[in-house]
Amino acid sequence: MKFTVLTIFPEMFAPLQESILKRAQNTGKIKIELVDFRTFAQDKHKCVDDVPYGGGKGMVLKPEPIFRAVRSLAPPEGKRKIILLSPQGKLFRQEIASELALYNDLVLICGHYEGFDERIRSLADEEISIGDYVLTGGELAAMVVIDAVARLIPGVLGKPESFINDSHSEGLLEYPQYTRPAEFEGMKVPPILLSGHHAKIELWRRKEALRRTFLRRPDLFERVAFKPEDYHLLEELVCEHPEMAAYRDKWEHLKPKLKRRKTRRVEDGC
Repeated sequence: MKFTVLTIFPEMFAPLQESILKRAQNTGKIKIELVDFRTFAQDKHKCVDDVPYGGGKGMVLKPEPIFRAVRSLAPPEGKRKIILLSPQGKLFRQEIASELALYNDLVLICGHYEGFDERIRSLADEEISIGDYVLTGGELAAMVVIDAVARLIPGVLGKPESFINDSHSEGLLEYPQYTRPAEFEGMKVPPILLSGHHAKIELWRRKEALRRTFLRRPDLFERVAFKPEDYHLLEELVCEHPEMAAYRDKWEHLKPKLKRRKTRRVEDGC
């Protein structure tokens, strides 16, 4: 995949030459090209901004340099998407990163100063915001998008399963992780993780991911598509966190049907 970033501060992207992204570039999994659209300004001072019509504070990015920069790009080798980094854009989420990872060529336009000339928006296929706050420019947002998308490209991470259980990969926060030592300053690793019983460990991890999402991000919990095997885990969690019962209608349909041969009726309960 190729990432092309239009910016007037290419020096800000030095962190992309470190760690996993550096290795991904060296092995040809991704390519990152930085385009300084100031070089496309045609006045002698290379101005890329001007005062807004109608008055107001700050400076607005001019359309001409950015239009010229976009039109100078080589034709894409596959599917291309042009993205404008903007606080008015769609909120960037893991599912959007997954969608963008299907493209061959992403062009990211970084804003700066007070904002864009409105006509620049016509260049973009989509506008993206990384959060409900304001940054000094789109460069940091562009790096966030590049990192989140690049790690989904096959071969960028060591193993495909490296990101399968990440927070947000299934709409859940990640389960708690532990490493050596087994006890540190009185804090012990849960015994189940030391048991070697992989099936039980997976159940524990799923339950803790459900618990953590409910407690820390109830907004995410409301959108989770629960699996049939989650039913009993969720009922256990209701016993531990009674307030979860308010969401029971979201998994009630997963309740296993009782087999007729059984004489003893099994009831949910704590």
